[in-house]
Amino acid sequence: MNTDDDRNTAVATLAGGCFWCTEAVFAELAGVKRVVSGYTGGSTPNPTYEQICQGNTGHAEGVEVHFDPREVSYRELLEVFFATHDPTTVDRQGHDVGTQYRSAVFVHDPQQREEAERVIAEFEAEGLFGSPIVTELADAGPFYPAEPYHQRFYANNPNYGYCRAVIDPKLASLRRRYSERLRTPASEA
Repeated sequence: MNTDDDRNTAVATLAGGCFWCTEAVFAELAGVKRVVSGYTGGSTPNPTYEQICQGNTGHAEGVEVHFDPREVSYRELLEVFFATHDPTTVDRQGHDVGTQYRSAVFVHDPQQREEAERVIAEFEAEGLFGSPIVTELADAGPFYPAEPYHQRFYANNPNYGYCRAVIDPKLASLRRRYSERLRTPASEA
């Protein structure tokens, strides 16, 4: 498993639509040390938000989740990822439409690929989503952190309209469904 400078921290790269939503979800999980919003899966070096929004760089809005696998497993991250976005729509999450909003798992090593394939196969066999999972599974490539105003967007702007309308319901669902996996107030980074 790909690890950070800290021997006990691994990295997962996930794209589940708007990175504001995905970052807010993973920031609440115990064992997650840091979440970085950014751009991945495309061909333009050092893209800007404006370029991404045009939809022609090939990048997805994604997050790098830096986590301690002794506290939260990669599989658990994938379970939360699939539960908190729609993996059955191509290039779309709600009203957000375009290749930059695609569902994707960018794997860092063969173990992550095997686990992602296993989770997707299990969810498909269970018919969990009622439609086929279209989540892209690809090797992780360059990840470009988004502009500073996108980092911790929900934490810094909880009353912003998009946050209240889209992110608040996702977090409420996360808190109901995965309460045992959430940070305790004393463990917040």
